[in-house]
Amino acid sequence: MPIKRPEIFIGEIYHVVVRAVEGVNLFLNKSDYLRMVHDLFEFNDENPAPSVFRKNLNKPNGTRTVLVPLRQRRSLLVELLAFCLMPNHFHLLIKEIQEGGISRFMRKLGAGYGLYYNKKYNRSGHLFQGRYRVVHVKSEEQLQTAFVYIHTNPVSLIVPNWRERGIPEDQLRKVIEFLEEKYRWSSYLDYLGKKNFPSLTSRDFLTRILGGKEGCREYVNTWLEHKKELRDLEKIALE
Repeated sequence: MPIKRPEIFIGEIYHVVVRAVEGVNLFLNKSDYLRMVHDLFEFNDENPAPSVFRKNLNKPNGTRTVLVPLRQRRSLLVELLAFCLMPNHFHLLIKEIQEGGISRFMRKLGAGYGLYYNKKYNRSGHLFQGRYRVVHVKSEEQLQTAFVYIHTNPVSLIVPNWRERGIPEDQLRKVIEFLEEKYRWSSYLDYLGKKNFPSLTSRDFLTRILGGKEGCREYVNTWLEHKKELRDLEKIALE
């Protein structure tokens, strides 16, 4: 049955989930994660990916030729508020800022990363599982829930089924340290003021709603520690 998508409106926020086809991991190593971070930035532009020109650099030991991007001024398709990359799927929290922006961004992202992945791993065929899933985030409470849900996804990498079973007390500190210090592939570190990929996301709006950097941390840690019920969880989870 086709996935029914909500109507997309300019100025509104949406939680997007993209999954790999069955049996495939999207990210097999650090370079794959970095490539997706690159693509999230590069393809969020109304203009085509920048062309390059060759530039000769005069060095003491000879001349070296490098490729330099020839970039036009960026015209964003969407405002990326938050993201999290997981081995076989990824989450985006994005705002539509121009007509058809989300659709165009996701199409460029899927084609670009898919081409990179298939070429690198000598495979063919679709990389992503059908159409990406979208939910309209309609309230501030849903927005808070989406922020926590997206940024706690990596916990499952060290505590499987934690949402159903909770986190054992003796593992809580390890989990918090994992999210705050070790897991680079989300926007959470940047929300905590630790520069990771700061140019990728627009954080002022959510930071203000959540009460600053410490507010962001408190929302996440309260959920981790007390398994406090997230309101409207079923409306944003998309799992």
